[in-house]
Formats: sequence, structure tokens, C-alpha cells
Amino acid sequence: MGKNKLRKFAELENNPLVLQYPFRTVEAAECPLRGKWGKEFFKNDSPIVLELGCGKGEYTVGLARRFPEKNFIGIDIKGARIWSGATAALREGLGNVAFLRTSIELLLSFFAPGEVSEIWITFPDPQMKKVNKRLTGTRMMSVYQRILVPGGLVKLKSDSPFLYAYTSMMAEHNGLEIKERSMDIYKDYPGDVPLTTIRTHYEQQWLDRGLTIKYLCFCPGDTALSEPPGAEDLEHDTYRSYSRGYIQNPQDMN
Repeated sequence: MGKNKLRKFAELENNPLVLQYPFRTVEAAECPLRGKWGKEFFKNDSPIVLELGCGKGEYTVGLARRFPEKNFIGIDIKGARIWSGATAALREGLGNVAFLRTSIELLLSFFAPGEVSEIWITFPDPQMKKVNKRLTGTRMMSVYQRILVPGGLVKLKSDSPFLYAYTSMMAEHNGLEIKERSMDIYKDYPGDVPLTTIRTHYEQQWLDRGLTIKYLCFCPGDTALSEPPGAEDLEHDTYRSYSRGYIQNPQDMN
């Protein structure tokens, strides 16, 4: 492991905004903050918003700056990525930010029923061949249902035509209420706060390569969900079959 990564990991250990819970720790006992994030960590009763797969934390920190009346928790398994956002939040003295280093599949060990008001999923791996690992698949959606407040929202931003099409199909098949949708947010929501005023590292990469950014906002409800028929036949994103520096037929990805 490089010296730079070792330095970042050491700094994470001493950053009060970062909580690290490897699987073996959660397996033994749930997080002591479960059901108590507002009272014991943020010291307020403001709404809690999650960003799943937060990467470098650009969205988590960007949201926290713009909405001080809410609390934001960025979740990712990669400590070297979280370091960027956590360092910025600590330097700026943002009291409404936390970063949780753990697996997203363990959400139920960290959040009690109705503890979360909103979930952002920003540029996730579309997992085109593994529906159970898909962050907008029904397996994970049933988890979100349990931790969200009644009427709580899931917000997806993605460059992936496949993931946007699948998630739309999943929502429609299950009768979920779709609040907003767009195949190109920079065309449909110019200057929107925060939709087009915060850009993640990956978002900028995709924009630079000529891709449009898709958006879907919906309520996952509280009923049993099933996978939509025909979802397995959706066309895959061909550019993801190549290196991240090359896109096959980018004109077909918009």
C-alpha cells in the first residue's frame, strides 16, 4: 500500500466526522448510533439524508453546504475516497456532515425504521448482470423502505441509460410514485439547486465525454416489490464494455 493511502487512512482514524465499521464489527453488534444519529451524533432533530456510494464525498459536502437545516451522511466502503470529502467538511467546520465507511448492504444495522428522510444514489455501478447488487434493484429497495420515513424519497443520478431504463421500469411495474424524471438534467433543470449545481468527479468525466446525465426521483412506498418482467432484455451500456477512457458510439448513449 502506498504512503499516500496510509496517510489518508491514519487521518480518517482521527477525523471525528468519520465512522468506520468493517463487516466483522457489525456482524457482532449493530451500530450504537442506530436510531440515535440525530440525538447523539448531530445533536439535533433535523432530517437525515444519505448518499450511497458517495466516493469522494462531493455530493455529501455540497448538499451540506447548501442545506444547513438537514444532516447528511455519505456512505462508501473505500476509505481513500471518503478522505477527500471528510477532510473538506472538517476543514470547513460543517456540523451537519458525517461519513460512514462500511458496506451499503449493511444499512439496516446502522439506521432504524423511519430514521432517514431521503436517499441519494449518485453514479453507481449499474451492475448490468447482477440485479441483487444493483442499488436500485428491488432487493435494496426493500431495505430503503424500512429505513425511510413514510413518503421518503430515493433520488438517482446516473450517466447509465441501462440503469435509468431499469429503474424507471422497476418503479412503474411496482406502481411507485415517480416525482421527477429526466433524460438530460442540464437541459431540463438548468441551474437547479442542487441537481445541476453540484458535480461529482465521475459526473464531470461523463459530461466531458459527451454523455447526458439522467435523473429519477421516486417514493419506494411500503409494499412488497417484484422485478419487472423483461428487465433482463434491456440493452446494456456498450461503452462500459471498454476502458473508461473510450466510449463506443457515444452518440447512442444520450
